[in-house]
Amino acid sequence: MNSKPWMTFGVSLSTILLASLLQAAGEGTGDPQATRILQHDSVSSALAAIQPHAIRAHMAFLADDLLEGRGTATRGYDIGARYVATQFASMGLRPAGAGNTYLQPVPLRGVVADEVHSHLRLTPVDKHGNSTELKFREDYILRGDFGRASSSVQAPIVFVGYGITAPSEHYDDYAHIDAKGKIVALLFGAPSFESALKAHYSSSLQKSKNAVAHGAIGVIVVDDPVLEGLYSFAKRVRDLRTPAFRWLDTAGMAHDYFPQIMGFAQLSMAASRALFDGSSMSIDQVYEAAKSGRPPAFDLAVGARIDTVTQSQDIGSSNVAAILPGSDPTLASEFVVYSAHLDHLGASPANDGDGIYNGALDNASGTAIMLETARALSQMRPRPRRSILFVAVTAEEAGLLGSDYFANNPTVPTSAIVANVNIDEDKMLWPIRDVVAYGADHSSLGAVAHAAAGRLQLAVSPDPSPESVAFVRSDQYSFVQQGVPAIMPTPGFKSLDPAIDPKALSEHWEQTRYHETGDDMNQPGLDFESAATFARFAFLCGYLIAEEPQRPTWNPGDFFGVQYASHSR
Repeated sequence: MNSKPWMTFGVSLSTILLASLLQAAGEGTGDPQATRILQHDSVSSALAAIQPHAIRAHMAFLADDLLEGRGTATRGYDIGARYVATQFASMGLRPAGAGNTYLQPVPLRGVVADEVHSHLRLTPVDKHGNSTELKFREDYILRGDFGRASSSVQAPIVFVGYGITAPSEHYDDYAHIDAKGKIVALLFGAPSFESALKAHYSSSLQKSKNAVAHGAIGVIVVDDPVLEGLYSFAKRVRDLRTPAFRWLDTAGMAHDYFPQIMGFAQLSMAASRALFDGSSMSIDQVYEAAKSGRPPAFDLAVGARIDTVTQSQDIGSSNVAAILPGSDPTLASEFVVYSAHLDHLGASPANDGDGIYNGALDNASGTAIMLETARALSQMRPRPRRSILFVAVTAEEAGLLGSDYFANNPTVPTSAIVANVNIDEDKMLWPIRDVVAYGADHSSLGAVAHAAAGRLQLAVSPDPSPESVAFVRSDQYSFVQQGVPAIMPTPGFKSLDPAIDPKALSEHWEQTRYHETGDDMNQPGLDFESAATFARFAFLCGYLIAEEPQRPTWNPGDFFGVQYASHSR
């Protein structure tokens, strides 16, 4: 039974709203050229072609129990990949995988720590007192080593705050300590830098690189209230049911693997508290200092021995890629990339009768929106001037691996990729009135986002939760690291219905359904009208990038442009 009574009269609310939006086309864009491009009749037709029922249909299949949660390198994921490939083929898109297919194989190594033979002991530095054996899953977790069957490290521990060195921000957690030959203990997150910069320095990859650069031989991640609120230790323990993954290079070596780090552990809140016992500062004092943005760095009263025994398996999964050739004789050799991750968390022994992590919003929604964006673009006459490459990536939940593999091994020349628009987790729980475009402040894509939003009379809002470091937590970051300007648009926290509090809805969803079995098609409140509006915004962003004569550019002096632009330009 249709739960929206207005749909029974043959005209959907989204169609009525769309008609009114089209009448106001171009208002507030501030860019005459963008306004002109987005007012074309073909754009209006394409916007009208994006409908809620089509997004619902894609999601219903991809989030069905049949696909068993689309876990990386599982049969369920492969079924989803075949579905997406078939959809691309039905649109007449050109294969952009390997061997004239839509699939790009991604070689992976999966590792799990042997919980019986792996250990973590805290040892007193002054050699007085007894060692403390911590309990796997209760006090700490290990994810395994990507290059060794076993490794051991025993060393003093130095607390290094966030573990960050940021010259542009005149910030260095390592400035007054010696980490050489030691295990570094560090906090999740970063100081109160600008949102995307905070996200960049918060990444585990950057912190591991920095630890190695300072001579560390082990890493311990200390738990804290911020991390617990974002992704609790209990959820991290639950995630041990699936392997940790890295993609493999042509020599069979794990990418982003640091052999200098002989042990990498994460602690619970209780174990983190015990780590600071007897030291010059308590963990509560450290938490308080972190609120000011500059946690201290100092030697702890304990050292640690970390023994890691690893079981590993080399397997594979596939990205799904397709190209809509451009219509302009010159610009067709350049590519706008749309991405969305197809994978989710798979299945586990049933909990309350349901062991399947269907991933309806995360991220069947983004994949469905990308598919409908592809369909709308493929039907345009003339086609967009630049070529558009669509890629549904694997292993995002394992650390952005599918997108990172594609960005490092693209099926088109890296220098030809002008921009990335990544779609991840449309929280279609309220009628949207604004959007957030993560990363837009760093390149000319900010103007693109504002123009697209203006076409639909949507506002553009800043990052509402910089502490969640969203900019590095999804696939756009893989393209940024290759020098490609990128944005991840999401619905903002403004609603057309004043009775709805989007922020409260979003926070409740994060606490109760994010990475839980309840993220399925039966969850209440799914608003496919809102999803269609958001899909139209994503469509307009990519279309405008494809049409404008100039390729997107990093803002002058921008951190990410300076750091990464030389990778692909």
